Amino acid sequence: MSLIDPIGDMFTRIRNGQMRNLDTIVVPHSKFRINILEILKIEGYINNYHIDKKDNKQSLKIDLKYYEGLPVIKEIKRISKPGRRVYSRALSVPKIQNGLGLAILSTSKGVMSDAEARKNNLGGEIICRVF
Repeated sequence: MSLIDPIGDMFTRIRNGQMRNLDTIVVPHSKFRINILEILKIEGYINNYHIDKKDNKQSLKIDLKYYEGLPVIKEIKRISKPGRRVYSRALSVPKIQNGLGLAILSTSKGVMSDAEARKNNLGGEIICRVF
Protein backbone atom coordinates (compact mmCIF):
# COMPACT_ATOMS: atom_id res chain seq x y z
CA MET A 1 0.00 0.00 0.00
CA SER A 2 1.32 3.40 -0.94
CA LEU A 3 1.01 6.28 1.51
CA ILE A 4 0.61 9.83 0.26
CA ASP A 5 1.64 11.40 3.58
CA PRO A 6 3.67 8.95 5.72
CA ILE A 7 4.43 11.51 8.44
CA GLY A 8 0.76 12.42 8.77
CA ASP A 9 -0.01 8.70 8.97
CA MET A 10 2.44 8.35 11.88
CA PHE A 11 0.80 11.25 13.73
CA THR A 12 -2.64 9.73 13.16
CA ARG A 13 -1.45 6.40 14.55
CA ILE A 14 -0.10 8.19 17.63
CA ARG A 15 -3.43 10.02 18.15
CA ASN A 16 -5.45 6.83 17.66
CA GLY A 17 -3.19 4.85 20.00
CA GLN A 18 -3.58 7.45 22.72
CA MET A 19 -7.37 7.51 22.34
CA ARG A 20 -7.33 3.74 22.94
CA ASN A 21 -4.79 4.07 25.81
CA LEU A 22 -2.34 1.72 24.08
CA ASP A 23 1.15 1.30 25.52
CA THR A 24 2.88 0.82 22.15
CA ILE A 25 2.05 1.40 18.50
CA VAL A 26 3.80 0.21 15.34
CA VAL A 27 4.62 2.41 12.33
CA PRO A 28 6.69 1.68 9.21
CA HIS A 29 10.41 2.49 9.42
CA SER A 30 12.09 5.52 7.84
CA LYS A 31 15.02 7.76 8.80
CA PHE A 32 12.86 10.89 8.75
CA ARG A 33 10.39 9.31 11.20
CA ILE A 34 13.29 8.32 13.47
CA ASN A 35 14.50 11.94 13.50
CA ILE A 36 11.02 13.18 14.48
CA LEU A 37 10.65 10.48 17.15
CA GLU A 38 14.07 11.35 18.59
CA ILE A 39 12.94 14.96 19.10
CA LEU A 40 9.67 13.80 20.69
CA LYS A 41 11.68 11.53 23.02
CA ILE A 42 14.16 14.27 24.00
CA GLU A 43 11.34 16.75 24.69
CA GLY A 44 9.49 14.17 26.82
CA TYR A 45 6.40 13.53 24.68
CA ILE A 46 7.04 9.78 24.22
CA ASN A 47 8.84 7.25 26.40
CA ASN A 48 10.96 5.53 23.76
CA TYR A 49 10.99 3.91 20.33
CA HIS A 50 12.60 0.71 19.05
CA ILE A 51 13.47 -0.61 15.61
CA ASP A 52 11.74 -3.97 15.13
CA LYS A 53 12.86 -6.36 12.37
CA LYS A 54 10.39 -9.01 11.19
CA ASP A 55 10.34 -10.96 7.93
CA ASN A 56 13.02 -8.73 6.35
CA LYS A 57 10.93 -5.60 7.06
CA GLN A 58 11.73 -2.93 9.60
CA SER A 59 9.15 -1.14 11.69
CA LEU A 60 9.22 1.27 14.60
CA LYS A 61 7.59 0.44 17.94
CA ILE A 62 6.70 3.64 19.78
CA ASP A 63 6.13 3.58 23.56
CA LEU A 64 3.46 6.19 24.27
CA LYS A 65 3.67 8.27 27.44
CA TYR A 66 0.84 8.99 29.89
CA TYR A 67 0.67 11.14 33.02
CA GLU A 68 -2.01 10.31 35.63
CA GLY A 69 -3.92 8.30 33.03
CA LEU A 70 -3.99 11.10 30.43
CA PRO A 71 -1.82 11.23 27.30
CA VAL A 72 1.15 13.61 27.47
CA ILE A 73 0.51 14.71 23.87
CA LYS A 74 -2.67 16.77 23.93
CA GLU A 75 -2.42 17.73 20.26
CA ILE A 76 -0.11 16.66 17.44
CA LYS A 77 -0.92 18.35 14.16
CA ARG A 78 0.73 18.25 10.73
CA ILE A 79 1.42 21.78 9.46
CA SER A 80 3.31 21.35 6.19
CA LYS A 81 1.43 18.87 4.00
CA PRO A 82 2.33 17.40 0.60
CA GLY A 83 -0.26 19.61 -1.08
CA ARG A 84 0.77 22.79 0.73
CA ARG A 85 4.28 23.21 2.10
CA VAL A 86 4.76 25.75 4.91
CA TYR A 87 8.17 27.37 5.43
CA SER A 88 9.41 29.79 8.05
CA ARG A 89 12.36 32.13 8.23
CA ALA A 90 14.78 31.99 11.14
CA LEU A 91 13.35 35.17 12.67
CA SER A 92 9.71 34.04 12.41
CA VAL A 93 9.85 30.46 13.70
CA PRO A 94 6.53 30.10 15.58
CA LYS A 95 6.21 29.62 19.33
CA ILE A 96 3.56 27.03 20.17
CA GLN A 97 1.37 27.92 23.19
CA ASN A 98 3.79 30.69 24.24
CA GLY A 99 6.72 28.28 24.35
CA LEU A 100 4.94 25.48 26.23
CA GLY A 101 4.47 23.46 23.05
CA LEU A 102 6.87 22.32 20.38
CA ALA A 103 7.24 22.84 16.64
CA ILE A 104 9.39 20.44 14.66
CA LEU A 105 11.25 21.87 11.66
CA SER A 106 13.18 20.34 8.81
CA THR A 107 16.16 22.65 8.22
CA SER A 108 19.28 22.51 6.10
CA LYS A 109 21.11 21.17 9.18
CA GLY A 110 18.57 18.39 9.84
CA VAL A 111 15.34 17.95 11.77
CA MET A 112 15.17 19.99 14.98
CA SER A 113 12.84 21.62 17.46
CA ASP A 114 11.77 25.25 17.22
CA ALA A 115 13.94 26.32 20.18
CA GLU A 116 17.01 24.70 18.65
CA ALA A 117 16.29 26.32 15.26
CA ARG A 118 15.98 29.75 16.91
CA LYS A 119 19.24 29.18 18.79
CA ASN A 120 21.06 28.20 15.57
CA ASN A 121 19.35 31.00 13.58
CA LEU A 122 17.87 28.55 11.06
CA GLY A 123 14.56 28.46 9.25
CA GLY A 124 12.95 25.69 7.29
CA GLU A 125 9.83 23.63 6.67
CA ILE A 126 7.49 23.39 9.65
CA ILE A 127 6.66 19.69 9.92
CA CYS A 128 4.26 19.69 12.88
CA ARG A 129 3.25 21.24 16.16
CA VAL A 130 2.93 19.33 19.41
CA PHE A 131 1.28 20.38 22.63
